[in-house]
Order: sequence, then C-alpha cells, then structure tokens
Amino acid sequence: MEYRRLGNAGIKVSALSLGSWVTYGKQVDIDAAAASLKTAYDAGVNFFDNAEAYAGGESERIMGAALRKLGLRRGSYLVSTKIYWGLHEGPNEKNTLNRKRLLEAIDGSLERFGLDHVDLLYCHRADKDTPVEETVYAMSDIIASGKALYWGTSEWSAEEIREAWEIADRRNLRKPQMEQPQYNLFVRERVEGEYARLYGGVGLGLTTFSPLASGVLTGKYDAGLPADSRLALPGYEWLKEAAISPARIAATRALEPIARELGATRAQLGIAWCAKNPRVSSVITGASRPAQVAENMKAMELVAKLDEGLMRRIEEATRGASDRKVAG
Repeated sequence: MEYRRLGNAGIKVSALSLGSWVTYGKQVDIDAAAASLKTAYDAGVNFFDNAEAYAGGESERIMGAALRKLGLRRGSYLVSTKIYWGLHEGPNEKNTLNRKRLLEAIDGSLERFGLDHVDLLYCHRADKDTPVEETVYAMSDIIASGKALYWGTSEWSAEEIREAWEIADRRNLRKPQMEQPQYNLFVRERVEGEYARLYGGVGLGLTTFSPLASGVLTGKYDAGLPADSRLALPGYEWLKEAAISPARIAATRALEPIARELGATRAQLGIAWCAKNPRVSSVITGASRPAQVAENMKAMELVAKLDEGLMRRIEEATRGASDRKVAG
C-alpha cells in the first residue's frame, strides 16, 4: 500500500481506503463489517470513511462496534465522519452547519462510534443559510477540543472552500484541510478543473468517493439492473437515474479489452485510474464482503502500469461519457 499526505497536512492516508455508504446498516452487519475492515487493514488500509447520515447513524454504530471487535490499535487507523444532513426533523437539526448543530453532532457521532475522537471531520455539504464564518469558528473549536483532528468539506465548490480557508486564515483559526468529492472516469471536472488552483494555493487534500460510478464501471450493469445491486435498493432510485446512461454503459464496455490486457477487472482499472492522479490523497472504495475488498485492493498493482499510452486509450474509451471540459 502507498501512503500519501493529506494535502499539506502531516498526516498520511492510504491511497485506497474503505467507506461504508449504503452497505453498513443496509447490507452489512457487525460481523461482516469487521471481516471487511480486517481484510482492508491487512492490505495496508489505514483510513475508514463514514457519515452520521449513513443508515440514519447505524453505519457509525456498526463501524465502531466492528473496530472494537477487531481490537486494532487506535493510532494505526483513521476514522472520518461527515455532518450536515442530520438525523431529526427540527429546524436546527437537519441540512445545516450552524454552531449548535455542529457541536451537538460531533458528540452524537462519537457516542455512536464509541470513540473519543475522529481523525477527519467533514461538512457534508455547504450550507447556504448559515454564515460561513460561523461554520468555520465551530469547526475550528471542534478541532481545538480534540474531538476531531482535521476538518474539511465534501462536495463544496472551489469558491466556497476558498472563502472558508480565507476566513480561517484571517482569524487565525484551524483551516479546512481536505475535500471529499466524487471522482471517477465519468465525473472529473471538479477535481481536474475547478479545484486546480486550490491544491497549491491552500494545500487541499482529496479523499474521493464513487471511483466506480456507483458500480457502473464494474460492468455489472451492462445487461441491465441486477436485483441484488445497490442501485436496486428502495430509496436509491435517484442514484440509479444519475448513474446509468447508454453513454456510460458503452464506455464501460470499451474499457473491457484494456482491463483484460492488464490481467485485471474493469473495477480494478477504474480504481487504479483514480489513484493515478497525484492530487488524490485517498480513493474511498466500497465493499459488502471481504473478497470484494481484496479484489479492490489489487488495483494498486495497476497504478504503475498505467503509462501515457494506456491513459490515452482510457481517455478515448470514456470521452463520450465524461464531464471533463479540458481537452487532453
């Protein structure tokens, strides 16, 4: 496993990590979660991603219980969570980053995890109603309290990240360190274009999600929607509509011969392509069973093999399905 600095922070994250969205609490119980976490940990993964909203808080409980069951040394791994959507319907309890919500939310997450701190804490979306300065002060105070060690954002615009960073810089507060955007062969413009000035300018690190475009890049949707797939789960119809299109299916099929030449699966190729980007600190992978984790981890073996020629072929295969605006 390769370990990369989280932007300009001193902390290092594994180039591949394991997340729990959809699976924990929906498809995976404590025993199964522990087995997958152990497989990832044994492969060198040191970063496990979560969020308060995943399965209504159940994902944090399951991951925390699984980590306790494994008895891993706390200093050997990183845990993240994300705050914004909330778990209740009150006006100060959902879709907000106000001070009250943030300070109460971190306590709730730590209680569910059974931890005294998380390593990475994200604002899960931007809040258009709360002053950014209020959010920055609250997140800085959480870091100062030791309940989280680094804070960042998820799916914020470059302008929003820059504003938060500049407020923190002027007020001598803890600055946002990392962003968690979607990044894959189809969704590229934000990481490769919009954020370009932030990497050197504010030292932004990336922990990217959905490297397989909700499973489309595995090829399992080539012939339709399997009944046991996550896109077939009740409540995820919106994700199915966003993820599956004729152009994406055609592009995924075009990747098959490239993956075959490398002796790999299309899933491994898609993950390796994300990890090839030096701006990406960690690629968050998902899995519902240990064998799937082990297969995903093999993607690291491909990264060095993706030379300029192969990268051009991958670019050509996916051009019609990508949102990338810059040529090349």
